[in-house]
Amino acid sequence: MYIAKKLRSQSVSVYLIYMYQVEDLVRAYSLDADRIAAEYLPRFGYDEQQMKEAKEWYESLARMMKEEGKEQTGHLRVVQNTLDLLEDRHKELLADQDEHDYRAAYYRALPHIVALRSQGNNREKAEMENCIDALYGATLLRMQGKELSAATQSALKPISELLRLGEEKAKQF
Repeated sequence: MYIAKKLRSQSVSVYLIYMYQVEDLVRAYSLDADRIAAEYLPRFGYDEQQMKEAKEWYESLARMMKEEGKEQTGHLRVVQNTLDLLEDRHKELLADQDEHDYRAAYYRALPHIVALRSQGNNREKAEMENCIDALYGATLLRMQGKELSAATQSALKPISELLRLGEEKAKQF
């Protein structure tokens, strides 16, 4: 909760990757906020009020996941709405004839985005969601202590640059 608020104001992409992780965490605890409060939250050293607020946040996320049918897969509506806004900004920037640097970054990332979209269930996802998915996948591999191949690292670089530039440009709207 505290991290999500901070990240949301700093970087939409990093916030989304964090929220993907939170969704997975809630699923790992079987959507049980009591277990999260007992087994996960104590490691953060929260005081009593912070612990209460954090537990309530996880309870609300678990409730939303149940209500939205996201117990096993998928993203909460709040996360999907943020992804949709990111995609809208992306399309606006691509349509702007004065955005030469953004369009150049897009064309550098495009072969990698096309490759991502050709895999599994990515065909129906928007381009920016595919980009966030790729970065989250890399994050998971790193968290598992696995090394990323040179090809994967090479593909992530233009995708990261596109997202960074898009966020920079979006703040200028």
